[in-house]
Amino acid sequence: MGSRLPTCASEAFARKAGPCVPQELTPALAPVLTIIQGLSDEIRALDARIEEMAQERYPETALLSQVPGVGTLTATVYVLTVEDPERFPRSRSVGSYLGLRPRQARSGSLDPQLRITKAGDEHLRWLLVGAAHYILGPSARTRISGAGVSPWPRREGSGARSGGGGRGPQTRGVAPAPLDDR
Repeated sequence: MGSRLPTCASEAFARKAGPCVPQELTPALAPVLTIIQGLSDEIRALDARIEEMAQERYPETALLSQVPGVGTLTATVYVLTVEDPERFPRSRSVGSYLGLRPRQARSGSLDPQLRITKAGDEHLRWLLVGAAHYILGPSARTRISGAGVSPWPRREGSGARSGGGGRGPQTRGVAPAPLDDR
């Protein structure tokens, strides 16, 4: 015997799940749902404080937050970590500073693709990789519609037409590309 809870956003979970809990489980789960609702309210209040702080003290976060998948928290952590962007000669240098560049181990004609270096701020790197996963995720085509380009690089011989598997986006090890220097 079991029952399914409705699908909903995490902020609405406690409110929507409460009426769906079986009568015999209500005494055990009602306090848990109350705690979840309290935590959701506290998270919402903290998000509002972060948004307010970013607008007042770090106005450059507004520009960064325009990128799909980059929220106020990611933009604020980026601004605080990079501090003075003028210290980087090129925008690509920021990727190296954050550890988002692949390691290199060239030997003769071999140039293997290795993992990222993971130098720099781990929390910001985690947020940026999460943003990249959002950008390259399942509904990326609708977010990038009208751009005329595919959000995923294609390899020769891959995809459904060529019989190469076509399993969708391969986001393992993908880091957000820095802007080109112009």
